[in-house]
Amino acid sequence: MRAVQVQRFGSPEVLELVELGDPEPAEGEVVIDVAAADVMFLDALLRSGWGKEYFPVQPPYVPGNGVAGRVTRAGAGVDPGWVGTEVITETGPRDPETGAPTAPLGGYAERAVAAAADLLPVPDGVDPHRALALLHDGMTAQIIAREAGFAAGKRVLVAAAAGGAGSLLVQLARGAGARVAGAARGPRKLELATELGAEAAVDYTETGWQRRALDLSGGDGFDIVLDGAGGATGRAAFDTVARGGLFIGYGAGSGAFAEIPAGYARERGVRALSLHDLPRHDAAGRRSLARTALELLRDGWVSPVLGQTYPLEKASEAHRAFAERTTVGKTLLLP
Repeated sequence: MRAVQVQRFGSPEVLELVELGDPEPAEGEVVIDVAAADVMFLDALLRSGWGKEYFPVQPPYVPGNGVAGRVTRAGAGVDPGWVGTEVITETGPRDPETGAPTAPLGGYAERAVAAAADLLPVPDGVDPHRALALLHDGMTAQIIAREAGFAAGKRVLVAAAAGGAGSLLVQLARGAGARVAGAARGPRKLELATELGAEAAVDYTETGWQRRALDLSGGDGFDIVLDGAGGATGRAAFDTVARGGLFIGYGAGSGAFAEIPAGYARERGVRALSLHDLPRHDAAGRRSLARTALELLRDGWVSPVLGQTYPLEKASEAHRAFAERTTVGKTLLLP
């Protein structure tokens, strides 16, 4: 089968298309013919060499751990009724205690192995690509939304509002009755943010964007600021939080997470959280979040943005688009 491997840590060019043997399902596993593979910003960070202290990855490896496709083989102990079922699922190694993924591996391929316990059937009438777009970003957005406590009248700023998770957060906040503003880069992304439900959007690459964002809040800041941009942009977004408000830094689109000194947050009376401060979920919890995301899609509460797709052999271009910050919504590989 064809697969993409990270041959060594480095730039997007280290992603190479290779021929590998077909995977064999172990006990409790299935083989999936992959119709689409999720491409995450985390994949690009790990490929660059970041995060080796957090994730056990060592080249050569096949990146990615979210796929949509049809089950073609069932290992020992697996209900054979799964064969032929269209599913979305996570792949890769699991923590033996929690069952949660320990590294995003195995997805960028024509066929992938997954634990049968992790399979989620694609609901009738739902496009598998759209379902896959909610697998990771849908879980992340729900965790953030629950912590944020969106409610009618709350003033919310989403930075990186046109990203995979950001675009969902705009919709979830607006659906709860919050007053939502977006921050993004360039006219295309600003337009998307407003189409998704933001009352207005500001370009965070322009001088004075914080002032314009504060004006959108009514002048004294937002009750909730959700930052998917990170870096200096995320640090600037923090300064738009109202006293007594909440800041959640969930992304590093700029290449690094926003660094918010704890003392500074206390001085401003702001509760500042990162992804590491949010609740962790075991395998069952992750499946529950993903299942809820599919229900939100089915019932029309959220609509994932399928921004760009690439054939398997152009995985490096997909990663390069992250580096150039030209992506909108979800990126998928189509083997």
